[in-house]
Amino acid sequence: MTPGPRADGQLHTEISVESDAEMVELFVVLSERRSRRAIVPGSDAAVLARSRVLHSGPALPVQVSARGLSLDGAALSGSSEVVRSRRQVAPTPRAVGMLPLPRRLTGLHGSHEGRRPGQGGDFRDIHAFAPGDELRRVDWRATARMARRPGDLLVRRTHTLSDASVVIAMDTSEDLGEVVASWGSGDVERSGVTSLDNAREAARALSGAAIDAGDRVALHVLAHGGRSLRSSGGSRHLARLEAAIAATGQARDDAAFRRTPHVPHGSVVLVLSTFFQGAAAQTALMWRASGHRVVAIDVLPRLDRSRLHRPQLIGLRTVLVERENVFADLHGAGVDVVPWAEDPSSALREIARARR
Repeated sequence: MTPGPRADGQLHTEISVESDAEMVELFVVLSERRSRRAIVPGSDAAVLARSRVLHSGPALPVQVSARGLSLDGAALSGSSEVVRSRRQVAPTPRAVGMLPLPRRLTGLHGSHEGRRPGQGGDFRDIHAFAPGDELRRVDWRATARMARRPGDLLVRRTHTLSDASVVIAMDTSEDLGEVVASWGSGDVERSGVTSLDNAREAARALSGAAIDAGDRVALHVLAHGGRSLRSSGGSRHLARLEAAIAATGQARDDAAFRRTPHVPHGSVVLVLSTFFQGAAAQTALMWRASGHRVVAIDVLPRLDRSRLHRPQLIGLRTVLVERENVFADLHGAGVDVVPWAEDPSSALREIARARR
């Protein structure tokens, strides 16, 4: 099977048939939901399968098994093994603009103005010439006006430009859709946009914004055996990040992470979660206590409460109140909370301007 390009919300997969039989009967399952049956010539046959794309992330658009037919269908061979076409669907691109920065920039090159003296930034101060200063930085007007002794020189110093270290942590323990009635059912058709759809979209947008600003980005999936990409920058690293994000699905029930990922000193950590489970919030609080700047990205979609009975509504309100208590603890510890389903660009811009 050869995967084709995505077009109009569909995945196209070409199924090629080569057999010694006169005819071949194909059994095709599309997107794990719909079955199709086709009879094609036994050699040089091709079938184009179209499957709908409902969500980003790992997908199984086509499964095919076949059996040969001869003598006008009088002779049948046994069914072949099932051939599966697996795909990783990239999330929809989204621009977020400005990202929050760490409290202290430690990089040597970048586009953000730091607090240390260096080159490339705005004016810092006038300082006495010292070994290592360049003669071209001597401010002759300041020297003529402020030098105390003959031979003293004054240099004009600027701030350095630095890059930031950004860490994206994805909590994949839950995948909750906007239709609350679909929670726990596994029905991907009725669920609508899910929390992992938002998480993948947010991870791609945030990593792209950071790489475009010249920063270094690391990715950690908060699950046992979850994938991690070390901090780096550049277009090739962005391609690796996008591939890893598209391949990230829901973790198994027994895959809770047991070791907190390492975060470089002086990083800004973006935690993507629904924050119904306490592990992601506790990890965010631990990183905040270690001195990192932490932003909690709430990836829960807007909820559709229709078709819920009264007991279900009461249960939903209870867990949402518990989640608000988690957000209150995060706010109290200095962790900013950004709802991705609303206007994340404006919220991130306000947080970035209020540099802590």
